[in-house]
Amino acid sequence: MRIILDTNVLVSALRSDMGASYKIVSQLPSEHFQIALTVPLYLEYQAVLTRPENMTGASNRNDIFNFLRYLCSIAHQQKVFFLWRPRLGDPEDDMVLEAAIASQSRYIVTHNLRHFSDRGIEEQFGITPVSPQNFLHLIED
Repeated sequence: MRIILDTNVLVSALRSDMGASYKIVSQLPSEHFQIALTVPLYLEYQAVLTRPENMTGASNRNDIFNFLRYLCSIAHQQKVFFLWRPRLGDPEDDMVLEAAIASQSRYIVTHNLRHFSDRGIEEQFGITPVSPQNFLHLIED
């Protein structure tokens, strides 16, 4: 099954090795799921993860770029041919939704469920927004 990881999940995973976000990222590659990646989503990952406030602990810019290269090497790389904008309140969230639609992902794993809920996404596209913790429960069942 394909999934999209919202940028906030990667930020959370890099900041702490104690939470569900880290557990998801540490399972990559997984026999239970494959992340999908688009160029716009990759560029957002890069822009956000290399902000000084997100490079905590021992991580530095080079570590972040190595991590992103690794994600690219294991991800399903998806081209987006159709934009669904404006669909959500935030253009960055529209980009995440477009990646999920184009890659036929089943889940958007995010900490910002309210950004994706009550928008008919699940009904129209069959994509379920889910928290990292709930996603772990889904793949463990």
